[in-house]
Amino acid sequence: MPDPTPSPPPQQGTVPADVTQKFGDLIELINKSESMNEEERKYWVGILPVMTPEQIQNLRDILENERKQLASIDAKYQGEIDKVASAESVKQTEEDRTKRRMERTGKEAAHKEKEDEATEDILKQIEEAGGTQAR
Repeated sequence: MPDPTPSPPPQQGTVPADVTQKFGDLIELINKSESMNEEERKYWVGILPVMTPEQIQNLRDILENERKQLASIDAKYQGEIDKVASAESVKQTEEDRTKRRMERTGKEAAHKEKEDEATEDILKQIEEAGGTQAR
């Protein structure tokens, strides 16, 4: 009496050579599909040899369409990510410039204050020297 349990579909990496040779590009699309889980991938690879040419073409069209749409979405979001990154870069550059400008302004103010104090000291010394000479 034959064993009533069905044999499991082929594991990824255990695909017969003739199936890989005949459907290599389609197996690659199946393996890279983001909409399938591992069990679904094994199922589709397992039934490839018994599918009609029309079914195979439909599967190929579906998987290629998925790949193209995902690539389009990735490109769109990459553009948005680039814009956000660029905007963040501009914002960071502006913040850095503002910080450096404030530091420079603070240093200039401190330097001017020292100069003013030195000028006043010199004027006092001149006044004192002039006052002592007038006596």
